[in-house]
Amino acid sequence: MECGDFLEFQDALQKMRQIDDKIIYLLNTTIPTESFKAQVDATARCKDLFHQIQTGHSQREIAIKKCLNTTRDKVKKLKDQKDNNPDDISLLKTLRKEQNNLRMLESELSVEEVVKSRTSKVYHEKCRGFYKPNE
Repeated sequence: MECGDFLEFQDALQKMRQIDDKIIYLLNTTIPTESFKAQVDATARCKDLFHQIQTGHSQREIAIKKCLNTTRDKVKKLKDQKDNNPDDISLLKTLRKEQNNLRMLESELSVEEVVKSRTSKVYHEKCRGFYKPNE
């Protein structure tokens, strides 16, 4: 994912969070009712869903941290340039923009923690009788 345009990055994250947004529906279609228990392997389905969830979480976390590090480096370089040229207004504007992007990325990391926590809680409540991951 590209880190340059924050809104584009946020849209990409939103698409990657679809499994988390639809977790209740996915769990309801994964876990069979009493009458269908014999026809469906709930253990395999819960295990597969767990791996999909984990993959999504790790991909998003890696992307957010990569962009955080990239933006931190930009901010550091811009601060150094500003120290050498304190009267450059365009440099100051660019620095403020990047600092704002940094704050939004840090906020996105917090949102990711909430999403992960919510998804894990719901998954555990519904699938704990069928599959218990080694955490």
